[in-house]
Amino acid sequence: MSKYFLQRTLSQSVSVSGTGVHSGKLTHLTIKPAPENHGIKFRRLDLPGTQDILALFKRVVDTSLATVLGTNGAIVSTIEHLMASFAGLGIDNALVEVDDYEIPIMDGSAKTFTQLIGKTGVIEQTAPKHFFIVKNKIKVVDNDKSVVVYPEPCFKITCRIDFEHPLIGEQEFTFDRAKNNFEKDISQARTFGFIQDLELLKKFSLGKGGSLDNAIIIDKDKILNEEGLRYPDEFVRHKLLDSLGDFSLLGMPIQGHIVTHKSGHTLNHLFIKTFLENKDAWETGPAKN
Repeated sequence: MSKYFLQRTLSQSVSVSGTGVHSGKLTHLTIKPAPENHGIKFRRLDLPGTQDILALFKRVVDTSLATVLGTNGAIVSTIEHLMASFAGLGIDNALVEVDDYEIPIMDGSAKTFTQLIGKTGVIEQTAPKHFFIVKNKIKVVDNDKSVVVYPEPCFKITCRIDFEHPLIGEQEFTFDRAKNNFEKDISQARTFGFIQDLELLKKFSLGKGGSLDNAIIIDKDKILNEEGLRYPDEFVRHKLLDSLGDFSLLGMPIQGHIVTHKSGHTLNHLFIKTFLENKDAWETGPAKN
């Protein structure tokens, strides 16, 4: 049976520390192995006695600047890059312990999390992985933005972006589980922003941890980072990374082809809501070859 058809977890715990991009606070994070059918859960060590927060769509409490999960007053924020690492590496079960509310931004990509997990190793468990197997197209539209999923025998995701900026413009990238390598092709793509937006965020006491060390910062006609881009189309690859993290909150992987056009966290989560409501368009179970 393929490694992507059995549930997976880490072989041992890994830890890392870093700054929250919005809070500016130092957070210590540990990812621990978890048993079959556990899913991904977050535990706030600084709030002893609070309930673990399940990484599921129904726990999403905010998507304005990042994806935020919450349970009974406890929240965990900016989870999308870590969740993308789990999704990209096919990890179903893990416990994430943190001592503050925001997941560290690290270098603005999923590179650190992916390398840490890869270094400690991933193990297959005995229980089969269950999928949402798409039977009919589902689509959500918001003006010129859209997310759609089509039936497909494996998992694929295509992201398209269109920015009226000479350094970005129109870009498209497809991640195909059967052909692409998440660590090599997606995990290193960094978040990006425009210099005027970063200044505005800091004016309102947000983006306190944002810097050239953890984001691509774009001015009118140039990229301010000395090292330049990691991929020629790093912008769309990062949007795809974010989308992987968002769609993982379905709780099970999709067997189908997701196509996003100019989407972001808010529309991605509207799509998840619509997807779950359209029960006649999918079925659940082990993957179908």
